[in-house]
Amino acid sequence: MKKITLITAVLFICCSLAAQYNKEIVLETILKTDTNSIGQKIEYPNFVNDEVSILRVTIPPGKSTGWHKHTFPVFAYMIQGELTVEIQDRKSQTYSVNTSFSEVINTLHNGINNGKEPVVLIAFFMGEKGKPLSVH
Repeated sequence: MKKITLITAVLFICCSLAAQYNKEIVLETILKTDTNSIGQKIEYPNFVNDEVSILRVTIPPGKSTGWHKHTFPVFAYMIQGELTVEIQDRKSQTYSVNTSFSEVINTLHNGINNGKEPVVLIAFFMGEKGKPLSVH
């Protein structure tokens, strides 16, 4: 119930602000989805101590994140480079500049930079205070 009230309040504030913006302000949807990159339904866990972390992630050329998984929703926006994500028991997916995606939940995956320039992305972790952002 706490999450529904919070989400409703955020949506109300955002809609109110959008209506108040100068007409010259452009609102552009970057990602709007109810499933992640492999079709899993996005569900927010019921944590006692919710915490959002927004990180700038840089992956040097030829490097990878290593196999890991998230136990909560994670969203990403690509700023630079091209990221290939290998997903356990599935085909890999590739993301390029100005694309966004919802990461898989409770599924092992590995982000790889096969390019010649760093991959830079902004990641939004919808996690729990004091808990790791990913597990191996």
